[in-house]
Amino acid sequence: MTAVGNIRGTTTDRRAVISLLRRLRSEEGHANPLPVWEDMRALGDVVRAPWGGYFVTGFEACSQVLRGRNWLVPDFAWQERQPDPERWQAPATQEMTRTLIRLNAPTHTCQRRALGNPFDRGTLEAMRPGIAALTASLLDDLGARLRADGEADFVRTVGERLPVRTVGEWLGIPAEDHARILDFTHRQVYAQELLPTKSELAVSAQATLEMRAYFTELIRQRRARPGNDVLTGWIHYWDAQYPDDRATADQVVYDLTMFITIASLETTAVLLTNAVWLLTQDPSRAAWLRAHPQHIDDAVEETLRYDPPVWLNSRIAADDTVLAGTPVPKDTTVHVLYGAAAHDPRRNPDPELFDIRRGGGHLTFGGGAHYCLGAALARLEARELLTQVLRRFPTLRPTAPPAYDTSRVVFRRITSLKVTT
Repeated sequence: MTAVGNIRGTTTDRRAVISLLRRLRSEEGHANPLPVWEDMRALGDVVRAPWGGYFVTGFEACSQVLRGRNWLVPDFAWQERQPDPERWQAPATQEMTRTLIRLNAPTHTCQRRALGNPFDRGTLEAMRPGIAALTASLLDDLGARLRADGEADFVRTVGERLPVRTVGEWLGIPAEDHARILDFTHRQVYAQELLPTKSELAVSAQATLEMRAYFTELIRQRRARPGNDVLTGWIHYWDAQYPDDRATADQVVYDLTMFITIASLETTAVLLTNAVWLLTQDPSRAAWLRAHPQHIDDAVEETLRYDPPVWLNSRIAADDTVLAGTPVPKDTTVHVLYGAAAHDPRRNPDPELFDIRRGGGHLTFGGGAHYCLGAALARLEARELLTQVLRRFPTLRPTAPPAYDTSRVVFRRITSLKVTT
């Protein structure tokens, strides 16, 4: 494999990397990670991690890892080859390792082909009126809270509720269960963090039990009372694939339903909240976009570039290789830093500027075989939300910056964004 990008070597400065990671986990780092990304890139396109493996910071190197066929996800087979396999035995980790994001070919290929493109153009067009109506209803709630109290929390009122209601209606999940799903999703995701603590793994384990019980019962009920929804279609499809093995069919349906539900919630909520925050904190920016609505899609893309909802993803070298001039042995873990890549000035000049008309590039939805299944749906939700917010709330503005769950360095979570008019 040839080297990628401008080869600047790698660093073995363990203290410098640890310091940067600490900054990233701080309140200041969550509020403004750009200096951390810049300092990390200054150490090289490929930076040795303190525990082994590497961080990948440059745009082209990250793109190669995400799109290359010789980079794998850390599946069960890889975990079993590790010298400390017990590290991967946490219930929540095991649960997620069965899902699409932790499957390699041929199992991943089989499941992705079975799903097809769940959010193709026709499906999105059919979903658009429903998403518009959901958005309008949630903004009605926001308006009512603003009139009653003068201030409202955008995250709790709109940002978290639009994704769960959208995917809930798509799968036929009862509306009264949405809050419960959000609750165990927030807790389960700790197992997917970079270095979860024992207490966080315990929280994730409990959430995993609740998640498993909920979706197992949902599938049982849908078998008893089929509907005109995606979940019913998956049940029929996988029953046909395993006509003599109901347990296997149920397991596949469970893994798909659980994964697509929880994967679409927190990441989309962060995108929606970031988009509103980045527009409304600068009244002139919102006014310009209101006058030029043809650039709403550009505003969504720049939001995805400027502050990605996911900061890190991991891949495994399938063979001995070279990445940006750095030898990477087989089975070595590399951590793709989406934020650092998106702010690489070689790909996006003046990356610290939020520029709606940039027309730059980002890797926020990944690439290759594991490109995000819900990318088009997330974009549709963000487009509809910005369109309606700009029209209905011309003077909306934040009263303070967003608040973050600072224990996260992989999947971001904005816990609050207070707004007023």
